[in-house]
Amino acid sequence: MKAIAQDRYGDPDVLEFREVERPEPGERQVLVRVRAAGVNIADWFISTGTPYVIRLAGFGVRTPKRVVPGTDVAGVVEAVGPGVTRFEPGDEVFGEGVGTFAEYACADEDRLAAKPATTTFEQAAGLPLAGITALQVLRDGGRLAAGQRLLINGSSGGIGTHAIQIAKATGAEVTAVCGPRNVELVRELGADHVVDYSREDFTRTSERYDAILDHVMNHPYSALLRVLTPTGVLMPNSGTGGKWLGGGRHRIKAEAIRPFTRRRMAPLLARTTRADLEALAAMVESGQLRTVVGHTCPLSDTARALRHVADGHARGKVVVTV
Repeated sequence: MKAIAQDRYGDPDVLEFREVERPEPGERQVLVRVRAAGVNIADWFISTGTPYVIRLAGFGVRTPKRVVPGTDVAGVVEAVGPGVTRFEPGDEVFGEGVGTFAEYACADEDRLAAKPATTTFEQAAGLPLAGITALQVLRDGGRLAAGQRLLINGSSGGIGTHAIQIAKATGAEVTAVCGPRNVELVRELGADHVVDYSREDFTRTSERYDAILDHVMNHPYSALLRVLTPTGVLMPNSGTGGKWLGGGRHRIKAEAIRPFTRRRMAPLLARTTRADLEALAAMVESGQLRTVVGHTCPLSDTARALRHVADGHARGKVVVTV
């Protein structure tokens, strides 16, 4: 099968579009004929091997353990392992797989859900990591409730566009921070208020928020805490932050600050579950949620897609089509 493969860490120039062996599903795995694969900043980290903590997390210290990168997937079930009970060949699915920048990829049965009939494969492929992260950060980390005031810094990317819609479905009042070209997009997704960061610094206003979800972390913690209510919650969720720890340094800072403030610090690492994939699918089916696909490219051009995500200004989701 055709796939994007790499034998060493490095920038996207190390990626090759070549023939590799088709994977075989394990006992509780599904083989998916990939139709589309979402591209995440996590894919850039894993492909480049930086921040270095990625290598210690099981992806290979000197060289990548996974020759084919990619995790988000949407496609059609090709075959199933002997222990699979929820899917059969021909089913349309989406979720988290292994090596999804390829024509075929395997996925654990419990990390897949039925693709909503109302969405495209491209939209479904952009849903897993971004949607799961937005859902779990707001629900489990922030404990967001109806009537609360939420600010999202970095609202026009993959997680931010999903977070706006999930927060509105919860009943929150949403302020979205974005650049001038995305003002209309975030309003269309349901944001009640929009801050154009090129004109205004949200940390220097008199507004106060019950919760802040920050994907950018371009303000000091002191400034972010100042615009929270006395019992507000800060959810730092940026993946960037240096070549050693990356976004982990924001979580370490949050833990260090926690004893010295009444405001709640809620860093969270999302984990894909069947229940939450199905919850997202139900929101899509009901019309409460849609994935904004800002850029697509063919599988052979995955390196360009990764660069686009790494630039930090992608609009909605970047998706590779197969």
